[in-house]
Amino acid sequence: MRILLIEDDVALTESLTWGLQAEGYVVQVARDGVEGLHHAAEGSADVIVLDVMLPGLDGYQVCARLRAAGNWTPVLMLTALDDALDQAEGLDLGADDYLSKPFVYPVLLARLRALLRRGATARPAVLEADGLRLDPATRHVARAGTAIALTAGEVTVLEFLMRAEGRTVSKTELLQHCWDAAYDGDPSVVEVRIHHLRRKVDTPFATSTIETVRGAGYRIAG
Repeated sequence: MRILLIEDDVALTESLTWGLQAEGYVVQVARDGVEGLHHAAEGSADVIVLDVMLPGLDGYQVCARLRAAGNWTPVLMLTALDDALDQAEGLDLGADDYLSKPFVYPVLLARLRALLRRGATARPAVLEADGLRLDPATRHVARAGTAIALTAGEVTVLEFLMRAEGRTVSKTELLQHCWDAAYDGDPSVVEVRIHHLRRKVDTPFATSTIETVRGAGYRIAG
């Protein structure tokens, strides 16, 4: 397995390279964000260990550009910043995991193994379907450059449908995942919310993105 290590701290780079090679990994090193992005774009790495504070391009920029280009190689971000907002920013930009410095080496190895098992599956930061865009991080929804105002509940249902990628989702499944676990009211609330969603994301644009599959549920048009 090949690991791309993008880190400008020489001592840490040498230590991690030695340790990872001893575990049997092939390690490629980049000392700044520009070089790291170049190597990452080649697509030969199975996982990327990415420092946040880098010269050239910082780790956030590297991660964002990779995801925008459709590169879904798992990314483990390293940072000396132990702030929840910094961690949230990295994860929202498409990082898969986050580890604050100083860290315990066995924990780094365990997280790398978890990412390697997951593989490079697509996890877009922005969901798109039929011209409809939804940013799960900001909850912003737009179509044809026009912002669409949705309630929190409507965004939750729309996101769940979009993440299903064309699969038919039943009313029961929507209730289980998009409503409070304690809800035991009328299941027709699903139909009502779908109706409201269509009036906002489809009707004004003369589209039919949210489809009804008779007797089965709903899906996003492919």
